[in-house]
Amino acid sequence: AELWKTFDSKLKNLLVSDILVRFCEQIPYVFVVIWCLNIVKVSASDFGVLTAIEMVTSALIFIPVASYSDKLEKKPFVVITFIFFTIFPFILYFSSSFWMLVVAFIIRGLKEFGEPTRKALILELSKKGIEARSFGMYYFIRDGIVAFAGFIGGVLWQVSPELNLFTAAGFGILGTLYFTFFGRGTESKSDVGK
Repeated sequence: AELWKTFDSKLKNLLVSDILVRFCEQIPYVFVVIWCLNIVKVSASDFGVLTAIEMVTSALIFIPVASYSDKLEKKPFVVITFIFFTIFPFILYFSSSFWMLVVAFIIRGLKEFGEPTRKALILELSKKGIEARSFGMYYFIRDGIVAFAGFIGGVLWQVSPELNLFTAAGFGILGTLYFTFFGRGTESKSDVGK
């Protein structure tokens, strides 16, 4: 409770938006495989290729994007990341072939666009001297809440795969809009750590 009190409004707003966006990710998370194999009907080896495409995409953007975010305001990088999280369920829904899934998994890889930036922002917005504890508290709260997304995803999938994907996208839209309007980056270094 005492550690939570050290979180300023900017860090709390990042946390709220991050939770909403992680619901977007986790609601369909385990069902992406089912969608690809059973609905689009790609082979298991094709799905392995898609996963590799996602990972290579993520790896290729990590360092270049992080280097730019170190020099510029961080908020736009986080917003762009949240947008990629949000559009993946939409793109997946409209993917009816392997090559459309390639596009979807490139988008999925691009969701790592601003992840190093977001993690750096958590530390920068934390009170000086307790950054590691604040980081741990942030993830404890976020992951503790987002754990329920898997259950929700299963219930929604049983109703229909479409409901699962569009509900996930809805959470992504909410999280992205919340951070766009209420989130802040580190516009002024003098504001950080107070």
